[in-house]
Formats: sequence, C-alpha cells, structure tokens
Amino acid sequence: MNTTHFTNTRFSKRFRKSKAALPALVYIFLVIVIAVFCYPLSTDDSADADTVLMEIGTRKPGFSCYMLKKYYPQNEVEQSTLNYLIHGRIRDAELLPIVSYQFKNDSVIVQHILDDQNTETLAFSISQLLQARNTPANIEASLVLKRNFWLGTDRYGRDVFSRLLIGSRVSMAVGFIAVIISLFIGVLLGALSGYFGGKIDQLVTWLINVIWAIPTLLLVFAITFALGKGFWQIFIAVGCTMWVGTARLIRGQVMSLREMEYIQATKVMGFSSARIIIKHILPNIMGPTMVLAASNFATAILIEAGLSFLGIGVQPPTSSWGLMIKENYNFIITNHPMLAIIPGIAIMLIVLAFNIIGNALRDALDVKG
Repeated sequence: MNTTHFTNTRFSKRFRKSKAALPALVYIFLVIVIAVFCYPLSTDDSADADTVLMEIGTRKPGFSCYMLKKYYPQNEVEQSTLNYLIHGRIRDAELLPIVSYQFKNDSVIVQHILDDQNTETLAFSISQLLQARNTPANIEASLVLKRNFWLGTDRYGRDVFSRLLIGSRVSMAVGFIAVIISLFIGVLLGALSGYFGGKIDQLVTWLINVIWAIPTLLLVFAITFALGKGFWQIFIAVGCTMWVGTARLIRGQVMSLREMEYIQATKVMGFSSARIIIKHILPNIMGPTMVLAASNFATAILIEAGLSFLGIGVQPPTSSWGLMIKENYNFIITNHPMLAIIPGIAIMLIVLAFNIIGNALRDALDVKG
C-alpha cells in the first residue's frame, strides 16, 4: 500500500487534526512495550519485583547502594527467555544491602545497612556465600552488584521503579481482556437484538436495563466475591460488566442499518442472516465500536485500580498501580508522598491517553462531518 496515499485519506487527515492524538498514541504504544518487556527493563527483575529489603525501606528517589549476594543452597535452574519475560528471574540468592565491601583472601568484609543512620560490620567466607557452587572467574562481579533505586523504595524496601513498570502489565492486560470480553458479548447481543427484533430484542433490552440499573462497582464486587480474588478473576469481573454500553450502541446502529437498501438487497438475494450481519452490517459500524472500545479501555483501568485499592482486586505480592496506592497512601501526609503519587500519575496519564484517542477517533470517524 502506498504510504503517501494512506496519509492523505480522510480518516488520517481528521485524526491528525487533534494535536494531542499522536503523542497519546505514542505514549500508549510505549506503555504496551514496557508492559511486555517490563522485567528486562526493571532494575529488580525478580517475580513481581518483590525483593523485600526492610533495611532500606522508604528511601527517596535516586538512592543507591551495593548488594551482597548470598546464594541459596540449591542447584542452579536453567530458565528460558520466554519464562523470564513472563514471570521474571528465578531468585538464586538473598540480597544484603551494604555500604561498602572489601575482599581479603577468601573472605569479604562488608558494612551492612541496618537503617538510615546505622551500619554493622560483617564478614563472610566466599565459599559460604557461593554455597558449594563453582568459584567464578570474577568473584567480585558474582557476589556484589550495585542497585540504583530511581524512584526510591517503599516501606518494605522494594524498588518502586520496578514495581511501577511491572504494574503496567496488569493495567494493560485488564484493559485489553476486559475490552475483548465486553466487545464479544456486547456485539453479539446487540447485533442479534437489533437485526431480528421481536422477542429477542425484548429479552436483550430487558437484560440490558437490569444490568444497567445496577451500579458498575457493586456488580463488579458481586462477581469478584463469587469468583474469588485474584489476577484472572478481575479480568472476567470487569469485562462482564462493561458489555451493556456496547450492546446498546450496536443495537441502535444495527436497527438503523437493517433498513438500508443494500441490506434489503442482500436479503432478496437469499444471503443468510449470519452472513448479512458479519459481512455487511458489522464492518459499517466499526467506527463507533472503536471509539467505545477506547473509552472502555480507560474505564477498565480505573475500575481495576479502584478494586485493587479496596483490596478485592489483584492481590499481593502482584504489582498493580492501584495496589501500590493502597500500600502507600498513608505516606501522602508524611515526608514520602511520592510513593502514592507516582502510581496515581501513571494511572492518570494512561487513562488520559485513551480518552484523547477516543475523542480523536470520534472526530475522525464522524460521518456527519
């Protein structure tokens, strides 16, 4: 396809009228890349960045220190690249935060961090740290690493930057899966109701009105309590409560299109109802559906964050932006407000980006313009 021709289409011209649309699209793409490659990008690439180091809890952004590795007494486990990208690195050592270290013969002497003000001197033999592993060529690189905490640490000494990156995966996954579920249910019921009418329309309309009358959060609470708390349950709970708006939109669009002359012509030609709906009606209502999908994506992220904040969404130690706010909101009135503000800003930016994209799509796909 000719790129110049594509950029000159009516849709692209209207979409580019919104000056904020392209930056929002780039930001969403960047967050998606971060969500996929969150572990390689994190300074703490262990599962959920859940390395608890109480000695360095609530440190300010920019804090850094050395870590002494004390290997676990177990056989080394080979980990595939795919497993690493999905679950993070398998821990093979305990980390000890230190200020300084010095190697002497077959031992290492370190200044172990106790708290903000105090340290203690500890000595370890290299064989004790390696736990019967083969002595590496570069002992210092194998036993000591420097860790930078770009956004500081939370009350448990966990890296806020790493947990923020990994939390993006939950938010994007909830938005994506919830939108897929809501579109599948909403498009199916809305298309059947709008095309066939009659008793099917009455039944679907009654179901829509019943679900619509129940506040979204209360319905999500009920589904969550029924399915249990967890990572996958929250996807289903959010997705199964967002289909109502989609069904209403699709129903109205299909009802208006089914009376068009080209649809009547397909009926005369003997096409099946399924073929008419799938090939001739649904492609012509993709515009409003895309706009609604962008809006639902932002709504799903907000609902997930709210549920995690209330403690019935994603459960610890899984990293989630809403859960990060819940764990640190009391620091807002102390000298560490950024622990709660940072994930709040992350939620605000991604929701704003999807809303901007939704508005730009609405303007670009407006058939009245």
